[in-house]
Amino acid sequence: MEKSTVFDLRTKSTVIDTRFRVCSITFLERGQDEIVRAIEKRIAEFTFLPVEHGEGLQVLRFEVGQKFGPHFDFYLNDYNIRNEGQRMVTVVMYLSDVEEGGDTVFPSAKGIYSDVRWRSAFSECGKRGLSVKPKTGDALVFWNIKPDGTSDDSSLHGECPVIKGTKWTATKWIHDKEYKE
Repeated sequence: MEKSTVFDLRTKSTVIDTRFRVCSITFLERGQDEIVRAIEKRIAEFTFLPVEHGEGLQVLRFEVGQKFGPHFDFYLNDYNIRNEGQRMVTVVMYLSDVEEGGDTVFPSAKGIYSDVRWRSAFSECGKRGLSVKPKTGDALVFWNIKPDGTSDDSSLHGECPVIKGTKWTATKWIHDKEYKE
């Protein structure tokens, strides 16, 4: 695990930004072992998208006070879209329960969520939109683009600060074409 970084579009460089994304991270290569292959096969089965369209898994650890500010997973630049394909779908797998905090929040989501069983009571971080509490074994799947291929602004999401405990997740991004690592 290493300190997470973000890509700064202004400077065109990778930097550690402790105001926006604070956690530890590691990457697992697509198909690197039997366990990763089994996870990828299962994701392909329930998303109906080929394993070859997915990036490797990104494993994140959030400790007390750590968070990831609201962001989009879709690409905003033509270079990435042309070379890698657009990130269509995000799958967030919760690898641990969190005693308090650590919700995944969608501040731009609209709708009525009173009957959603996995909906968290709104935390201070997620007063608007939808807030989802991490639970070991659950997976959250959302689309980053609309059926017409345009970006979906309601996919804006972030990770609220962990208040008590540790949060572990694994994220898989799936593209609109084969992804070549």
